Amino acid sequence: MENRTIRVAIAGVGNCCQALLEGIEYYRKHPEDTRGLMNPEIGGYQVTDIVPVAAFDVNAHKVGRDLSEAILAPPNTAYRYAGVTVKPCGVTVKMGPVLDGNPAHLAEFVPTADLEPCDVAQELIDSGAEMLLNFIPTESHDAARFYADAAIKGAGIGFVNGMPTLIVSDPGYQQAAEQRGVPIIGDDVKSQFGGTAIHRALATLMQNRGVHLDETYQINFAGNTDFANLMARGKSKHRSKQEAVTSLMPYPVTMSTGFTHVELMKDRKTTIFLLRGGNFGNAPLHFEAKLEVEDSANFAGVMVDMIRYMRLALDRNVAGVLDSACAFLTKHPPVQMPDDVALDHLRAYVAGTRER
Repeated sequence: MENRTIRVAIAGVGNCCQALLEGIEYYRKHPEDTRGLMNPEIGGYQVTDIVPVAAFDVNAHKVGRDLSEAILAPPNTAYRYAGVTVKPCGVTVKMGPVLDGNPAHLAEFVPTADLEPCDVAQELIDSGAEMLLNFIPTESHDAARFYADAAIKGAGIGFVNGMPTLIVSDPGYQQAAEQRGVPIIGDDVKSQFGGTAIHRALATLMQNRGVHLDETYQINFAGNTDFANLMARGKSKHRSKQEAVTSLMPYPVTMSTGFTHVELMKDRKTTIFLLRGGNFGNAPLHFEAKLEVEDSANFAGVMVDMIRYMRLALDRNVAGVLDSACAFLTKHPPVQMPDDVALDHLRAYVAGTRER
């Protein structure tokens, strides 16, 4: 019988990792329940085919523990799926390089383990991982490139970049992935039903209805460590969010983004949108909206599809940037395109009528 297991390694055992693994376990426990899945099946692969085989972090509460225990260690606060417990999986969280991944404003939440970093590339090889998922904090540029190098250039496996550092949009990494024969997806996940996806849809709706969008903002606040980090160093996140919206418009649009850390909210995120423009005769139009969502579950709902799109590429020996998946599922893909076009391309990719 053909092995359908998708073997993944994870860099960063934070809330996103917790939501991903607990979510997979939820669908294993409730195979009849497809609510919350964009695609119950992709190319024959189910969400429950995803299996972690390696993990890396720097947190003293997590390094050295089984991954099933580490995902519940502080400061993780992700939504807990009712009745779901991730069983011990035999994957010990290994010490990764600290580099710029735990600056002073994060160190108050994350005590650094007093250990030497492991040989990440060799761990990836030994584990049999087919891809590395990058979940480390925003603006950890040196650490992100380290993990990208370990996966793409060292172990020769796929790389999914879930944070804003430009890896997949970097021509050097594109060339390295093609030379090593591995697929890459990124940069920065566009959440399942998140601020960026909604903002893009609203901007597109205005354009299609002849409304001229003059200015817009998006304010986000939550209580997880991601938002504590974004308060101190969110430059690349601001850029990726703004470009995801303004790139759709055929004229300049003024856009602002903001992030606030409200600790009591834990992993619950609120997004507030404002869009101003003019409709017929340039009469003024003012639109406001509000979204509340569990932040990491919103991320994991996209990640389970990215993983399966990458496995299809591995099955088909397709290397380099997976353009369709990047355009539909990330904020800063190498090639921006309207979401409806990207979705059509992605469906053609799954059907095998489009290479990437």
